[in-house]
Amino acid sequence: MNFSFSSKVKDLQRRLQVFMDEHIYPNEQRYYDEIERNRWSPPAVIEELKPKARAAGLWNLFLPDREYGAGLTNLEYAPLAEIMGRSFISPEVFNCSAPDTGNMEVLARYGTGEQKERWLKPLLAGEIRSCFAMTEPGVASSDATNIQASIVRQGDEYVINGRKWWASGAGDPRCKVAIFMGRTDTDRTDSEKTDGSAALHKQQSMVLVPMDSAGLKIERMLTVFGYDHAPHGHGEITFENVRVPVSNMLLGEGRGFEIAQGRLGPGRIHHCMRCIGVAERALETMCKRVQARVAFGKLLAKQGTIRADIARSRMEIEQARLLTLNAAYMMDTVGNKEARAEIAMIKVVAPNACLRVLDRAIQAHGGAGVSQDTFLAGAWANVRTLRLADGPDEVHTEAIAKLELRKWSVPQALGDKK
Repeated sequence: MNFSFSSKVKDLQRRLQVFMDEHIYPNEQRYYDEIERNRWSPPAVIEELKPKARAAGLWNLFLPDREYGAGLTNLEYAPLAEIMGRSFISPEVFNCSAPDTGNMEVLARYGTGEQKERWLKPLLAGEIRSCFAMTEPGVASSDATNIQASIVRQGDEYVINGRKWWASGAGDPRCKVAIFMGRTDTDRTDSEKTDGSAALHKQQSMVLVPMDSAGLKIERMLTVFGYDHAPHGHGEITFENVRVPVSNMLLGEGRGFEIAQGRLGPGRIHHCMRCIGVAERALETMCKRVQARVAFGKLLAKQGTIRADIARSRMEIEQARLLTLNAAYMMDTVGNKEARAEIAMIKVVAPNACLRVLDRAIQAHGGAGVSQDTFLAGAWANVRTLRLADGPDEVHTEAIAKLELRKWSVPQALGDKK
């Protein structure tokens, strides 16, 4: 495995860092000030910066398909996502923010020509935004076979019913389309539902639903540890007899799980890449803080516990980065399916490592660490949600264990009925 970066990637790193220094960090406070004045309206600063990012060639970097994006591999994109992850506002500026990234990948990979023209093209241009409606409040959605929302065909239309929540991005007035996951196989009996995994995983489908559809209602916006993440937001949405043309179906009925796996592999690792950037910024902030504050007669930086925290943070960041790069390398070389263990491992490791670094940085900042005066409190809330987003830790841990046990499984002895 060679994790050294090519000259192309090094050039993109340099240009990204320059853009971050010149345009992103100086405008973070302006972003939050604009949000305070008008919470559910897109900040002007983002719309001003997007054309600059595009002109600088720093646009749609996440898409490996050269027809739509920069044509980078996962391994090439990893260090760039790390840089973007250092600021809450930067992914959108570069049109590399979730859930649009995953939705664009779905449309690029599975969309029809008509679907691409109507939805992918304006998403690629940063003209609209989107959301992903999968999780439901009434069931444990970490097991997607539990999903109850229905997609029923009636003639040339699908009729959609259900309640979804954590539809991130639904609060933005620029959000024009949702990818909705529901059951198309609604007639199967309870006994038939458990008749083998193949049947269970072919009951779900994904369909495109315009946000202005009759019967679609945003009931409320959810908060994350008190943060509403305006104007992006996380919506709880009801779909009551929402009708869309059959041409809005993605890939075909019963293909929802297939699409989900194609979508979530890259999405999971993008989150992990950005986590490394958050952790790096937290450690940098901590080091600057402890070299400027005195307690009990000496700099905090000379306190043994602080130094140990700094050392542990550096070691954990390096470990998480290497595991992230390894997962990216595996995805590029053997594919997402074969790299599922590596993807699952980093999805558990990266957010947890980042949270530990953030916690130490918060502790070193004292009261300032939990206030709005640093990025740390907001970053902690964001990263903590990643232990749930795209599958909770427990689901990934179970998958890792199954794969590991499979390596060392012992053939059952003849006559052993246990």
